[in-house]
Amino acid sequence: MNVLRGKGLAIAALLLCVSYVGYRLYEGRLEAAALREATLERAVPTVAVIHATPLPSNETITLPGNIQAWYEAPIYAQVSGYVKMWYKDYGAQAKKGDVLAEINAPTLDAQYAQAKADLESERAKNALAELTARRYVAMRKNHALSEQAISVQVAEAKAQAAKVKAAEQNVKNFEAMIHFKTIVAPYDGVVTVRNINVGDYVNKEGTISSSGGSSTISNLFTVADVSMMRLFVSVPEAFGPFLQPGLTADVTVPQLPQRHFTAKFLTVARGFDVSTRTAITEFTIENEDRALWPGSYATVHLTAPVEKSVFTIPSTAMVFQEHGAQVAVVTDGDRVHFTPITVGRILDNAIEVTDGISSNEHIINNPSAALLEGDNVRVVTPAPGYDLVTPDAPAPKEESSK
Repeated sequence: MNVLRGKGLAIAALLLCVSYVGYRLYEGRLEAAALREATLERAVPTVAVIHATPLPSNETITLPGNIQAWYEAPIYAQVSGYVKMWYKDYGAQAKKGDVLAEINAPTLDAQYAQAKADLESERAKNALAELTARRYVAMRKNHALSEQAISVQVAEAKAQAAKVKAAEQNVKNFEAMIHFKTIVAPYDGVVTVRNINVGDYVNKEGTISSSGGSSTISNLFTVADVSMMRLFVSVPEAFGPFLQPGLTADVTVPQLPQRHFTAKFLTVARGFDVSTRTAITEFTIENEDRALWPGSYATVHLTAPVEKSVFTIPSTAMVFQEHGAQVAVVTDGDRVHFTPITVGRILDNAIEVTDGISSNEHIINNPSAALLEGDNVRVVTPAPGYDLVTPDAPAPKEESSK
């Protein structure tokens, strides 16, 4: 019995040993398979994907503009003389007909007096000629004078009457010139330029001789009507079809950076400058509070509808290869495919793409230079802060691209 019991224990120990060795072999095979699977899984590169963002159907461009007064008149002297007094300084408001300055023109005054004296002389001669002609005609019935003498005297009376009319017109001419001694505002507006001082000599050629002895050709004043302003913008030809009534523009000026003005389309030069491929476009801006000044530089924002499909992607998603600009997309089989794209504009941190992608494609952001066409990849969600496109992304979590 003891022998049989010893043999049973030995057999049991042997079976237990064989079972343990078999279990260890089986466990080793499972660990090797798991390790192989993990190694293969880690060999597949991970990528983060984004989707192209479609741009709105409107496109906005920013252009420089030039603001001018609705009316702006440089006023020159029409007579020669010395500035007697000026009454409106820079920035002064002027009504139509307000006196801006007076010119002392003694030479013109003397010529005007001479013209009036000549008129009186011609009138006296005309009175004598008319009296003589009437007497000649009265003596016709007595045949005291020949017909020739009578006709000559009547003709001389008519000629003298014509001289009177000429002298009267000469006086009127000088009266008109006398009125130009007083410089007046042509319309309601603001004085933007005053180039004269008391004592300056001015003439109708536009020369102003100051007390310092220098002479310049310039206007005396400039008066601007600023109740309504004109905005001139050179608009690119791509916006040509939209330059029509109803178009508005958002306008800002450096002196009022926080205020926005609305400019309304007025007209456009129906032709493009061949050197710039732009058309001069004119807008109007209401300026009842006189906030805008003539000559201001303007930043003009024009918005117009566009018919083409344009998408934006981060600049980090674009790949430059020998075939040009491309993006790497993840296909349905988690494979990499490089797609050519057409770049519209390169912005600060984004790119406008006009052709080659759609909004439902999975575009790889920050693609590795080691990625090749057809490579198998795994799509993951990057950690917060790593992906600048989706900074609020959740914690890293592997997910299928499907």
